[in-house]
Amino acid sequence: MAELITYRFKAKNLQINICRFFSFMFISLTRAPNYLPNGKSVKHEYSYLVAMNQFIDFILQFGNVNQQQIDLITNKAKALELRKEEYFIEAGKVFRYVGFIVEGIVRICYYNNKGEEITKIFIEENHLLFSLKNVPSTEYIQAATDCRFIVFSMRDWEEITNTIVGWEHIIQKIVSKALAEKLERVTPLVSQDATTRYREFIEKYPTLANRIPLSYIASYLGITQSSLSRIRKSIR
Repeated sequence: MAELITYRFKAKNLQINICRFFSFMFISLTRAPNYLPNGKSVKHEYSYLVAMNQFIDFILQFGNVNQQQIDLITNKAKALELRKEEYFIEAGKVFRYVGFIVEGIVRICYYNNKGEEITKIFIEENHLLFSLKNVPSTEYIQAATDCRFIVFSMRDWEEITNTIVGWEHIIQKIVSKALAEKLERVTPLVSQDATTRYREFIEKYPTLANRIPLSYIASYLGITQSSLSRIRKSIR
């Protein structure tokens, strides 16, 4: 898919594909190691191209898009970075962006009627974050680690939807897959003992245990952090 991704240089609005970009990057590195003609770092542009490639690969799992459509998507996309504990959206606010997680883990959480913070689910790389309804969110989406996203404003997302034939069908497939995953990963039953809940967490999220704070895992399991530490030691 590398040959499909394009980047629009500001100078003369010239589009080149990623293969030509790598050739240009090699030439620019021999002349000026740190910067491209638009003044941005090679590392920044390379990272953006890799992120867009990742997003297009994700979309192609659910349907087909042609070069012109990829150009439209690429031109509407923006990069967003969040530090750990920053919010993608807070409860009571309306989604401003549709986001694709390039790197990192987010958690969906809320506060119960006792004021206790409850982690409902974790979402890792290669997932979309968006709302099906244009209403204030009832939950928080918070970065559980440092995160990088490709994001689209709601207006640009609507333009993509109205322009690309079959885009809604692609998104419906993504939503269906996400809902199925959510049913498997939602907060475990409190009726289960804590050790069973933690074992199921490891099965559902095999790569997450060492990437996110224990306090978030304890919140997901409905136990204290000290209890979680004891459980982890007992099953090693």
